[in-house]
Amino acid sequence: MFSFSAPPPLTLYIHLPWCVQKCPYCDFNSHALGNKAGAQAYPPEARYIDALLADLEQDLPRIWGRKIHSVFIGGGTPSLFSPQAIARLLSEVHARLPLLPTTEITLEANPGTVEAEHFDGYREAGINRLSLGIQSFETSMLMSLGRIHNAEEALRAAHAARAAGFDNLNLDLMYALPQQSIESALDDVDIAIAMQPAHLSIYQLTIEPNTLFHSAPPLHLPDEDIVATMQDAILARVTAAGYLHYEVSAYARPERECRHNLNYWQFGDYLGIGAGAHAKISQADGITRLWKVKQPEEYMRKSPTPAVLGGERQLSPAEAAFEFMLNGLRLQRGITDKLFTQRTGLPVSLIEGPLQAAADRGLVRREGGMILPTALGRRFLNDLIAMFLPPVDETEGT
Repeated sequence: MFSFSAPPPLTLYIHLPWCVQKCPYCDFNSHALGNKAGAQAYPPEARYIDALLADLEQDLPRIWGRKIHSVFIGGGTPSLFSPQAIARLLSEVHARLPLLPTTEITLEANPGTVEAEHFDGYREAGINRLSLGIQSFETSMLMSLGRIHNAEEALRAAHAARAAGFDNLNLDLMYALPQQSIESALDDVDIAIAMQPAHLSIYQLTIEPNTLFHSAPPLHLPDEDIVATMQDAILARVTAAGYLHYEVSAYARPERECRHNLNYWQFGDYLGIGAGAHAKISQADGITRLWKVKQPEEYMRKSPTPAVLGGERQLSPAEAAFEFMLNGLRLQRGITDKLFTQRTGLPVSLIEGPLQAAADRGLVRREGGMILPTALGRRFLNDLIAMFLPPVDETEGT
């Protein structure tokens, strides 16, 4: 039933799984390094990069001949790796994959004196977009999140990134933090805007399963009404400063949207290497999802062998349609019937029923081949997305 006129754009995700310590709200595949004899521990750079390259070599036949539109090095805390290690990694990736001259290459980094001193080296290594996990510019808020940096270090890191020449800079912020007021949330936004980053990612703190906050929830979280007011105030403040609100939690200067994340939201393909990394690959006969083993030690041990693959599965047409809508409806500008067909290889008639039901409830509108979430649809996005869930028998046994 799948029929692709051309393969979707392809990007590369590289997972570096270590952090200094695990944040209590984090549900990513990240692993604390801890300290050794009172000194900061560091990841096994050479061994892990060897494993990444062996992993990549095994994946090459899946994407042979396809160009890479963006590279994203995430974690964990990738900035725990030295500039020399990142330079080696990118050099070896270039040797194996055809990157476009305009390829966006992002590195996630956390504030901290050691990492900030490395920014010049990361730029020389080939990183052209930096994403800083600030979260807040208020030390008490950072402490409530279990972050290892303080407000002064957050400011210093952002200024150091600018001084290193990163004009394509993203700042991550969080809101709805324990005991946070609306004014405090807006103060964080104002400080971030004053630094004139190209991009802002502003997330609501959510309590996820398998996190410390889930087993021991923080006290004094703002109530729903305050959170809703925060959201509206943040949106007004950021858009008034000239940023385009292009995705639920993402704001960008004109032409500075995150290309890598846009590829996810537009249901493009991506290769994933590293412990626990996921991939989505479209081929003539359908769409395959695959993932690597999660534990770093196991990953490094198995990377030269097919056993590094944690699993893979083919998406059913109904699952592919749902995943497209799950991602695409996050975009403020909406999606198109044409994009649905291009990226899923399926006719848009497959989702006509739930689309009409969503339109009848005022959650989406159709305009000249566009599918646009309404203000009501954006407010109740989870309910809107749920309307496209595949029938239960579509996913049984997978």
